[in-house]
Amino acid sequence: MDDHDFERHLAAAKQGDEGAFVVLFRSVQPLLLRYLRTVGGPLAEDVAADTWVSIVRGLERFSGNETGWRAWVFTIARARLRDAQRKAARTPVPVDVASVYAGVADGADVEAMVEEIFSTEAALDVIAQLPPDQAEVVLLRHVAGLDVAHTAEVLGKRPGAVRVAAHRGLKRLAGLMSPVPETPESQPCNGERHSVDY
Repeated sequence: MDDHDFERHLAAAKQGDEGAFVVLFRSVQPLLLRYLRTVGGPLAEDVAADTWVSIVRGLERFSGNETGWRAWVFTIARARLRDAQRKAARTPVPVDVASVYAGVADGADVEAMVEEIFSTEAALDVIAQLPPDQAEVVLLRHVAGLDVAHTAEVLGKRPGAVRVAAHRGLKRLAGLMSPVPETPESQPCNGERHSVDY
């Protein structure tokens, strides 16, 4: 949807046009659910519903382009998620990363692989293993498609902090997705001495 179409749908939705609101909803809902399922686990569906209630109530106050719309939706979703997390005790579900990525080849372009598999549940489960600040930045930048400025706005951080968290998150994902090479130190010792050439 280009900016002109977005503005038209937004204006119509503010006037009560349900069809226009559905277009706005569909433009962000799949990304929103991926984000919430990854950082909120079992709370995702309820938080998404609460998010849309808040959006409907505040729609008249929103102004901006489509990127601003996504940033606004994710800002509301993040606030609703924090509220829900304060009310519920949530235990993360462990994921066996080794079995998920057993076939990953050495020297693979991890960033390209991450882009390719973002739509899969396995990838989102691995992203969920990142520290929360890194997971959110990776999701907002690479799944929701927000730029650094809008990601910083959603998270209430400075753009530099977003860049650092994104870099660290992608680096940690590379470690999670790469098989651990067998080194002489990791091999069982049978009492023999081995020399290692450097």
